[in-house]
Amino acid sequence: MKKILSVTVLIISVLFSCTESDFEDAYADPGKLASTSIDRQFTGFLYQNREYVLKAYINYFVVLRTSLNRYMQIIGWENEPNQYIPPSSGSDAVWNNYYGTLFQFRELEKTYNNAPETEQADKKIFMLAAKVYMYDYTQRVTDLYGAIPFLEAGRLSQNGGDYVASLAEFDDPSAIYTFMLDELATIADDLNDIALTDVVQSSFTIQDYVNEGDVDSWRRYCNSLRLRMLTRVQDAPEFSARATTEIGQIVSNAADYPVVEDNDQNIQIDVVDFGTPVNSNITTLENDAEGWYSSFAGQAFLDQMVSTGDPRLPYIWEPGENAEGVYNGIDQLADAADVANDVGDGLIAQFNRGTYARNRFFPGLIINAAEVDLYKAEYYLKSGDDAMGKASYESSVAHSVDHYVRIRAVTNDVGPAPEPITPTEEDVSAYLAGADVSWDAATTNDEKLELIARQKWVHYNIIQPYENWAEFRRLDQIDLVFEPDNSNIQTLPPVRFNIPGSEQTFNEVNYARIAADDDLNNSLFWDLN
Repeated sequence: MKKILSVTVLIISVLFSCTESDFEDAYADPGKLASTSIDRQFTGFLYQNREYVLKAYINYFVVLRTSLNRYMQIIGWENEPNQYIPPSSGSDAVWNNYYGTLFQFRELEKTYNNAPETEQADKKIFMLAAKVYMYDYTQRVTDLYGAIPFLEAGRLSQNGGDYVASLAEFDDPSAIYTFMLDELATIADDLNDIALTDVVQSSFTIQDYVNEGDVDSWRRYCNSLRLRMLTRVQDAPEFSARATTEIGQIVSNAADYPVVEDNDQNIQIDVVDFGTPVNSNITTLENDAEGWYSSFAGQAFLDQMVSTGDPRLPYIWEPGENAEGVYNGIDQLADAADVANDVGDGLIAQFNRGTYARNRFFPGLIINAAEVDLYKAEYYLKSGDDAMGKASYESSVAHSVDHYVRIRAVTNDVGPAPEPITPTEEDVSAYLAGADVSWDAATTNDEKLELIARQKWVHYNIIQPYENWAEFRRLDQIDLVFEPDNSNIQTLPPVRFNIPGSEQTFNEVNYARIAADDDLNNSLFWDLN
């Protein structure tokens, strides 16, 4: 983590050696604590969803391995029955963690609202930052499930333990987006005007392991998140005018609405000691969990990189150990036995272990310069400014290449593959001039939109999979061929997750109101292509 966190309420300068038990003692379930504080509750809230930001087993192996990473053919696998049904254990895990995080957020709200007005005024930064982080997570979960309980959810403690009164309605996803976009616009202005006392700044720096207490970084996070969300909904009729206006305001007014512009400004959780509970430690990508197909390359995705001479290739992939340096992927129409033989013979490329699996300092990625560039490129393309669209597109590639070089540079184990040669500016320029990458070679807006979509696909790959799948569905520019699963009613990949069975059971009355829309093939409101 960027800073070792405070465990005292009154003496914020006392630091601790961050073991799992220490952290859990300091940031325990607020429902079991006699008291908490705004500062400590803020960190407990951040900590709750760490395994869905940092590289962790539950997210990569239980959730993503058999769902999102397959639906985009970033990874390849042996076709099997029921393969297009999102894993129930993974869906439950995402759902439960989100509502655990939301509960911690509501406890922060409660603690903040019960504090004296002078303390609220002094510590407003904790509430503003928490809202940005919570809305980021809420956007992700909304994009995964559609309607979810949100506006009145997580209030069991606030409602005095009244379980029945705390069963929240499912909010329409467009209403959730509207609420959050309204809030984020206000927060953006509030962050411009905020001033911290020395004491609050010291506490915020210690407790904030995302941005180390840097208010400017929270400003960039807030406005970059707005840019992401506005881009996501811009084609929905009810958001079109708003999105065009607000994106224009953000990209044209860096003084009031700064965004992430270079990799030094990326919003991410850095790991400085993998002996702490805020770490990136997962071995399933390293040894493929003895054949569980979590890290082998999908042929379509690999083809995109190999055919274009992508300078990120050796950072993202390593050839199979017996492939003689050739990058081979798994064709999803291939016979399962042939796939198993190729994998067993060491012919299939897998994610570069030095960059990914063995890199215990792999950061928790939230928002970065390359993705912001791509949102800008799409905006300029659609608003008719081709020159700025090209500049943003090409900037995204340069930032993405540098992003992977930086991630690789912090690894603690370079792995068995040869060390990649750092790409030069000339290498990046040559890549951008390639026929299938060049902005100028694309003759229509649709072709340029496909370029943007493919760069998102590559840049995000498995390290920002939720954003990748959302943009993959929204843009619908990449045609993939799947083997139909005729053993199941769900014959092809879905476009959303189902609401978990536990929520259907325990929130039965409210679920019944949206049950008809809870279908794996029912596109979200922003998914119009």
